[in-house]
Amino acid sequence: MSSTDTTMQSIPRTGRLVPIVVFIVAIALIALTPFLGNYYIRVVNGLLIYILLGIGLNIVIGYAGLLDLGFVAFYAVGAYTYGLLASAQLGIHLPFLLIVLIAALLGMLVGILLGVPVLKLRGDYLAIVTLGFGEIIRILVNNVDWLTGGPKGIARLDKASIFGIEIARPVDFYWLLLVTVFIVATIVWRMEKSILGKAWAAIREDQDAARGIGINTTNAKLAAFATSATIGSIAGVIFAASQRFVSPESFSLQESVLIVLMIVIGGIGNILGIIAGAAILILLPEVLREFAEWRILFLGLLMIALIILRPAGIVPRSFGPERLIRGLFGK
Repeated sequence: MSSTDTTMQSIPRTGRLVPIVVFIVAIALIALTPFLGNYYIRVVNGLLIYILLGIGLNIVIGYAGLLDLGFVAFYAVGAYTYGLLASAQLGIHLPFLLIVLIAALLGMLVGILLGVPVLKLRGDYLAIVTLGFGEIIRILVNNVDWLTGGPKGIARLDKASIFGIEIARPVDFYWLLLVTVFIVATIVWRMEKSILGKAWAAIREDQDAARGIGINTTNAKLAAFATSATIGSIAGVIFAASQRFVSPESFSLQESVLIVLMIVIGGIGNILGIIAGAAILILLPEVLREFAEWRILFLGLLMIALIILRPAGIVPRSFGPERLIRGLFGK
């Protein structure tokens, strides 16, 4: 066998090592989490919610190249949909899955309503308008006391149940979130590989060129905003159901910035990068909780170092789900 043949065989073996290790570690963590204490499971649940939010926002920022700083508004739409339709606030107590469907449709509608006026905006102007939209939603729910409870929020929300199975314990929401993240991530990944995903990529690289080759940029952008908003609303429903309480403080500008940072640090346009970015920004502050006076400084220095050393993110766009699957199954 020639040296060239030996080299060609060694490359696939080396290329499969990292995906196999990542897969084994992920399975081990998934299997061990239910046996942890409730505090640790709640931390993991928070991580999964942010991963879900990151996947939703990544459609607009990572795939379509549109900077959205008001994504938390869709998160609030979903949370308050559950708060209003599963509590004594309006005297309505709808089933959990029905509320998820209503919130998804409502989030999609709000996403389209946001997308229409910003279709011609780019860069900083788009960021400013979406930022204002997010703040408008937060101020609205904070001031409409008769409907949203104002600053006090809405408490004593109904316990979630699916087909008669009550979802109340942290471990119950862990499995619900795990399944939801897997389904949403799979759908979004398939969308990235579809014709629509190719249109988003073209818009990200050059909107004028994309329009010149016949891509309907208006419909593609609206589809990005609608899909992103739908995922954000679903995450909001699960968040409200797990907390059984919802208030405006949970939907501040800081939350939107945090989700954007997760995408930038983890790897823009990469679902695996979102998971890595969420793990750093959500889990690290919990690990450093004993050093409360220094953890924000340390986290800030870490983010600066990561952006300088890994400007493309911790996980590059080239190492995505497709590369992981190919490394595991040799396809």
